[in-house]
Amino acid sequence: MSREFRRAMPLLPISMVMQLTELTARQIRYYEEHKLIQPARSEGNRRMFSLDDVDALLEIRELLDQGINMAGIKKVFDMRQVNDVRIYDKTIISDAELRIILREEMLQAQRLQKPSLRQGGLSRFIQIKSK
Repeated sequence: MSREFRRAMPLLPISMVMQLTELTARQIRYYEEHKLIQPARSEGNRRMFSLDDVDALLEIRELLDQGINMAGIKKVFDMRQVNDVRIYDKTIISDAELRIILREEMLQAQRLQKPSLRQGGLSRFIQIKSK
């Protein structure tokens, strides 16, 4: 299974995406209406987001913070689809590095006796062994 395929798999519900991106459900639906993201739908017609969708939402938020309006953001996304252009370099981490980061975050939250932001949704993928 390729990395691109795994990143495109719809795994995350809107509640998790809201926490990861610090966007409201309304904002996320608005960006979907404008075809900036295209989440999959479950059998129950619930939105399921991929890591690529989360990246797009984080980029939208960043562009808005830089003062770019929706028309500008649409042009940026359209240019990327046509020319496969990247706006800026992104740090690319491997799946193994991502697992390590998530495991460390969950262990730290466990030590502080606080729920991790991602623990509820991702705990089924990461096994934490008590020391």
